[in-house]
Amino acid sequence: GAGAATWHLVGHLQRNKAKAAAQIFDVVHSVDSAPLAEDLARRAAAAGRTLDVLIEVNIGGEPQKFGVLPEDTADLVAAVSRLDGIRLCGLMAIPPMGTTAEEARPFFQALRVLRDDAVARGAVREMPELSMGMTDDFEVAIEEGATIVRVGRAIFGERPAPR
Repeated sequence: GAGAATWHLVGHLQRNKAKAAAQIFDVVHSVDSAPLAEDLARRAAAAGRTLDVLIEVNIGGEPQKFGVLPEDTADLVAAVSRLDGIRLCGLMAIPPMGTTAEEARPFFQALRVLRDDAVARGAVREMPELSMGMTDDFEVAIEEGATIVRVGRAIFGERPAPR
């Protein structure tokens, strides 16, 4: 109801956890493959709900990161947008580690261009959300079109060191 929390899953999601994710979360920011999207769509539909999703783009092409590569994003957008049970709301990306806010700007711009191109080509009617920017670079991300920022450290402080 009004005032209820909206639960977002931001981290990598394994396909074997799709059923639980489709039941627990309102938004999944980390769809990075058609099979994962299909699993989420099937599970959400079976639960009688529509799950909002964002496609995670590996905007820096880093081998250690999850996410669809920029050059494969349009195909995944087209595939995900056709599924019942999920609603494609936008794209999510994290720039390469160690980049300053200004060094991250071209990556934020690239994500916005990917989104705008997908909409212009008609792959999807609209994708209003751009989930990009964290505590150290969210101002630049907002300047480049971010609609969702992840500012956990700004709110909660540094994570404790691992024991």
